[in-house]
Amino acid sequence: METRVALIGIIVEKESSVAQLNELLHQYGHYIIGRMGLPYREKGVNIISVVLDAPQDAISALSGKIGRLEGVSAKTQYSHVITPAEN
Repeated sequence: METRVALIGIIVEKESSVAQLNELLHQYGHYIIGRMGLPYREKGVNIISVVLDAPQDAISALSGKIGRLEGVSAKTQYSHVITPAEN
């Protein structure tokens, strides 16, 4: 199965959803290359970027699950880099 490099941009507006978000990211942790979170205290939001190298269906599934969390929005950007998955 091929993998793609992707970035999921996440905005968290509801603090009570953070634990669920972290659990989802933990479940997909083997695909995550890196993650950066920035608290924007003046506006009461957290901005998180997650970079993955994963099969297309895994990226879509994670992004969809994140987007269904209350007070959390997510958008995904894909690289044109597609590679065969390692065994």
